[in-house]
Amino acid sequence: MEVEVCGACEVHQECVTCVRDNMLEVLAFQEMSEIFKVFGDPTRLKILYALLIKELCVCDIAEVLGMSQSSISHQLRVLKGARLVKYRKEGKSVYYSLDDEHVKEIFNAGLEHVEHK
Repeated sequence: MEVEVCGACEVHQECVTCVRDNMLEVLAFQEMSEIFKVFGDPTRLKILYALLIKELCVCDIAEVLGMSQSSISHQLRVLKGARLVKYRKEGKSVYYSLDDEHVKEIFNAGLEHVEHK
């Protein structure tokens, strides 16, 4: 795929100044990058999608994805560390769900982009 470039090398200083004046802090980009890295794994996306549909325990997620509970637990630790999932305890069971509406919105925005033709 070819990328179009300007035929004339002319810097539009007003545009550059506007963007520089409104640029986010480096830390914001680093934190966003970490979140998107977490979204970059198909297994974690499957877990998020499952949790988008229904709150589930590790056993349920393992059964849905056809994976071991230890593999699922590892992925849930990553998702929890990124504040994408949360859990609640009920007796001996631990149920996972999406942390908040933002996670659902990010997931759905990605899915919408992929499905857009």
